[in-house]
Amino acid sequence: MTTLIASTVKIDAPAIGRRSLLRDIGIVMTRELKPVLRDPFSLLFGMIQPLFFLALFGPLLAGSMGGSLGGGVWQWFVPSILVMTTLFGTSTTGANLLFEFQTGAHERMLVTPLSRSSLLIGRALKEMVPLFGQAVIVIAVMIPFGLELHVDGVLVGLALLAVFGIGLGAFSYALAIAVRKQDWMFWMVQQTFLFPLMILSGMLLPLETGPGWMQVASKFNPLSYLVDAERTLFAGDVWSSAVLWGWLAALVTAALGLTVGIRTMLRSAD
Repeated sequence: MTTLIASTVKIDAPAIGRRSLLRDIGIVMTRELKPVLRDPFSLLFGMIQPLFFLALFGPLLAGSMGGSLGGGVWQWFVPSILVMTTLFGTSTTGANLLFEFQTGAHERMLVTPLSRSSLLIGRALKEMVPLFGQAVIVIAVMIPFGLELHVDGVLVGLALLAVFGIGLGAFSYALAIAVRKQDWMFWMVQQTFLFPLMILSGMLLPLETGPGWMQVASKFNPLSYLVDAERTLFAGDVWSSAVLWGWLAALVTAALGLTVGIRTMLRSAD
């Protein structure tokens, strides 16, 4: 008489779910990166604006208030340009999703077995790859002009920009989904928020000499904490309280952006 003994295999469902989500994020990120890799000129084209700001606005700062900027004008202004590049790059990513709505590409992605969350997270992560490339080029170009390179501060600064950029990109995708039937509203809302955030962050000009109401308003602007943190990091101070406040602002932005973005993406699939 033969006795069959069935062995029981315990499957860790949460672990499988995590691996599946990471795999889906990688698939979406790879898909989104392919057009960028096939057209590297787009990376160089994105450098025009930050290089123009450095070439035209930087000398004005050096001539008007260079002596009052701690650490030199480039240690003060180059981090601002990197934050501005991240701000412009990630806040406009929703336009790509609007194009996919028009062509039907997004609907085709929804019928795949990919998780809905990965469709947003993978897209948001993809946006940081060209931004990292642009940041490296900006830093390399400015070193001969007097920018002091603190490698540890630069690496932490790039990681900080990545966290903030993912959150802002998620907000941009959520906005695109919300206005997909009136896509002109995407640019109206994006522009309405973009420039006040820039000005009230002290990104281009110091706010210390500005009116009191602007200084108060900047305290409620998460971008101002990010700008202060990046300047501190590029000065070589990794453990400053300004850096901690910058991380807090970036993490809160990322958490809120991903929460809003994922919920909006899930609702759009219903």
